[in-house]
Amino acid sequence: MGEVKLILLLCLTIGVMSVVRGEDPYLFFTWKVTYGTISPLGIPQQGILINGQFPGPNINSTTNNNIVINVHNYLDEPFLLTWNGIQHRKNSWQDGVPGTNCPIAPGKNYTYHFQVKDQIGSYIYYPTTAVHRAAGAFGGLRVNSRLLIPVPYADPEDDYTVLIGDWYTKSHSTLRKLLDTGRSLGRPSGVLINGKSSNGKGQDKPLFTMKPGKTYKYRICNVGLKASLNFRIQGHTMKLVEMEGSHTVQNTYESLDVHVGQCFSVLVTANQKPHSYYIVASTRFLKNVLVGKAIISYTNGKGPASPKLPPAPVGWAWSLNQFRTFRWNLTASAARPNPQGSYHYGAINITRTIKLVNSASRAGGKLRYAINGVSHIDTATPLKLAEYYGIANKVFKYDTIPDDPKHIAPNKVTVEPNVVNTTFRNFVEIIFENHEKSLQSWHLDGYSFFAVAIEPGRWSPDRRKNYNLLDAVSRHTVQVYPNSWAAILLTFDNAGMWNLRSELTENRYLGQQLYVSVLSPARSLRDEYNIPDNCLLCGLVKNLPKPPPYTI
Repeated sequence: MGEVKLILLLCLTIGVMSVVRGEDPYLFFTWKVTYGTISPLGIPQQGILINGQFPGPNINSTTNNNIVINVHNYLDEPFLLTWNGIQHRKNSWQDGVPGTNCPIAPGKNYTYHFQVKDQIGSYIYYPTTAVHRAAGAFGGLRVNSRLLIPVPYADPEDDYTVLIGDWYTKSHSTLRKLLDTGRSLGRPSGVLINGKSSNGKGQDKPLFTMKPGKTYKYRICNVGLKASLNFRIQGHTMKLVEMEGSHTVQNTYESLDVHVGQCFSVLVTANQKPHSYYIVASTRFLKNVLVGKAIISYTNGKGPASPKLPPAPVGWAWSLNQFRTFRWNLTASAARPNPQGSYHYGAINITRTIKLVNSASRAGGKLRYAINGVSHIDTATPLKLAEYYGIANKVFKYDTIPDDPKHIAPNKVTVEPNVVNTTFRNFVEIIFENHEKSLQSWHLDGYSFFAVAIEPGRWSPDRRKNYNLLDAVSRHTVQVYPNSWAAILLTFDNAGMWNLRSELTENRYLGQQLYVSVLSPARSLRDEYNIPDNCLLCGLVKNLPKPPPYTI
């Protein structure tokens, strides 16, 4: 009876008693978020730790698990975490971004409760407040397949999470002051692999070990702030098997470009001479290349890693051509028994086209980034709460940007909340057009989308003939190369308020993000969960009576 009461209590807490199935297991975590001194590049600096760890703990879950994380904020600033790529079906209340959640105040706690519903794959979590991501509090989140769903490869000997990212030796508070005064973060100081950087002598303690002849799964995610990274393993090839929740056609690669916010899973077989090898992550598309290294060692290894590192690719064309080799595995089953390819996205009629052009402005001597001429600012009352409580008109305006920005002056920027209103269950085409000289990485919360094309130049309707309408990978983050465009397709069938953002921290912080409002006209629990009883309230809704709950 005790377990039944516990599940019932948790279900009541998030308002979904009739929706969450009792047989789906619960995973409970208590996280203490604190400051601590770290020296990942040899220079002591203030880091943000979770339970004393940098990076934070890995979450190891299985499809449909309910994850309950009680986050205690021991910092001196408000704090939030987002679960990058977790779709939170009907439940944007748990998304952990400033447009949906009030931050956790210093000395307070908040319990996230979400279900990894109908998902598999490799994901990350990280802070969305201030520039906390530059100090840590990020980690891996894996969602394993249920035993009854076949995976399109043999079980690996072990499963390793590899968090790669650029790093700054300046403190997060110093970096924030730079952005608040309208300046750029500048170039990163180095590259980390799982929070460390090798001393370069080939005899560091191994990050991972491999048994000769065995095959291992590596989940590689870019948790950095700015730089795209090329990942490679000395002397070994990698077989790509999964990307951001989708099984892929299993092509073999010597190296992979991983852009900020993206995650790849690869299989690596220990079939080389038994000694140590470097895993390497180096910056792409920056003038000065920065390299991060770590050691993997065979269990019967007898020698250090060779100082000769595998070369990195050069130029944009190589990266673009690699993107074109990524394909959805149509015959594999993901979270459900039916094959991925049973969803024929290419046969659905597009009901709306939204073109998003990113831009930068230094008007008034201060740097701002914008989408279609609007540079987003967070509001004291989270957008989702304002909408739910019926006071949206006091906090923001819908549709401040046009679907086609052709009449917007290139350097004109308006600073205001940026919210796009969409029709529930419409199938939409979004074009990301990058007129800048640097790469973009775009992420959409609450969804996966089909990345059907990336091409140089400007988009026009006749470019649709180049779309991959058969086996584009369903994913949550897509890169756009300089002076290029990318096209994605998706159905807005997940009710809520969802953040679409540049994954580049500087760009996001200085306005290059928006929110997509997806409202179900039925206001029914079939489409969206009620506000959780433990939801933090702030701003204009703090003392308002709670609206009538949704019903079936």
